[in-house]
Amino acid sequence: MEKNWMIYGAYGYSGELIAREAVARGLKPMLAGRNEDKLRTLAHELKLGFRVFDLSDSTAVKRELEDMTLVLHCAGPFSATSAPMLEGCLASKAHYFDITGEMDVFEHAHSARMNERAREAGILVCPGVGFDVVPTDCLAAQLKQALPDMTELDLAFKAGGPMSPGTAKTSVEGMAGLSRIRHNGRIVETPLKTRRLDMGQGERTAVSIPWGDVSTAYHSTGVENVVVYVPVADRTVKRMKRLQSMCWLMGQHWVQSFLKRRIEKNVPGPTAEQRARSRTYLWGEARNATGKKVVGRFETPNGYDLTITAPLAMVTAVLEQAVTGPGSTTPSQLMGPDFVWSLPGVTPLELTRLG
Repeated sequence: MEKNWMIYGAYGYSGELIAREAVARGLKPMLAGRNEDKLRTLAHELKLGFRVFDLSDSTAVKRELEDMTLVLHCAGPFSATSAPMLEGCLASKAHYFDITGEMDVFEHAHSARMNERAREAGILVCPGVGFDVVPTDCLAAQLKQALPDMTELDLAFKAGGPMSPGTAKTSVEGMAGLSRIRHNGRIVETPLKTRRLDMGQGERTAVSIPWGDVSTAYHSTGVENVVVYVPVADRTVKRMKRLQSMCWLMGQHWVQSFLKRRIEKNVPGPTAEQRARSRTYLWGEARNATGKKVVGRFETPNGYDLTITAPLAMVTAVLEQAVTGPGSTTPSQLMGPDFVWSLPGVTPLELTRLG
C-alpha cells in the first residue's frame, strides 16, 4: 500500500524545488501550507493534492496529519514553526523531518524528553535533512571514525551564490546574538572566534558562526567542543565585530520585522543557473588530547541543490523501511556516516593525518 507523506511549506523556495523533483522521481507528496492560492497553483501544475492549514491551530494540524506516514517540514523560520509541527507529528504518529539549520530547533528535537516522546509515539524525529546539516554531520561522523578519541572538532564550509528568502531571514535572526560554540559539552555564547584554515584553495581567515552542527555534532559523535566557521575576507571580520557590538539593536522586534519584510520583497533566491555555477566546499579538523589531528575536505553541489537530493533520499529510505527508528536522530545516525557521498555531485572525502 502506498504511504502518504507531506511537504509543508511546499510553495517556499526549497519546498517547491523538493516538490518538483519528487514528482520527477515518480513520488506523490501531499502539498501543504497556509496560502491556498499558492498551494492550488503549484498542486494543479504538479497534479498533486494539497491541504491548507495553519500551524497555530493544533487541532487542524493533528487532523491534517492523521493519515500521513511522514512530514517533511520546509516552512521557516523554524524557530516559530518547528515546535507546533513536531507536536502535530507526535499526536498523529507521523515521522518528522525538516530542513532547518537553527541550533535551538536541534536542541529541542534532540532533548532527552523529546527522544522519549518520539519513541513512545513510534516516530523518527530528524531535523536538518538538507544542506543544514547533512554534509557537515557526515563529515563529523567520518572524523570521529578516523580519530575515535577526538576531544575538539572544528567544521567549516564555503557556500557560493545568493541566499533563499528563508535562509536570509534566519541569518537576520542570528544577527541578534553572539556567536555560539559548544564548550565542555555546553552551548555557550561567545564573541567571534577567528582562525586560519585551508579548504583546498589556500589558507584564509575564518570566523565562527552559530551553525547547527554545534548541536548535532555532539549528538552524532559525543564530542564536547565544537566550533563552526566560514571563511571571510579580513576586512569582513572587522565589520562583523562591529555588527556584533550592535546585537542588542538587531534583536529589537521592529528591526527584525523591517529586515524580514525587505527580504520578502527583494530576495527571490538563486536561479537554477546560479546554483549550477556555485559549488560548496566543506572542511573539518578533529583533534585529540595528545595533539593528533585529522583534517577532512570535500565538495558538494550548491547547498540548495543538496537540500533537494538529501531529503528525498531520506524520505524514500523511510517510506521503503530501509531505515527504522524510533526516536530523535541525526542524518548520519539514521543514514550512516557515508550518506552524503551517495548523493550526486559530491566528491570523495580527502583525509589528512597530522601530528
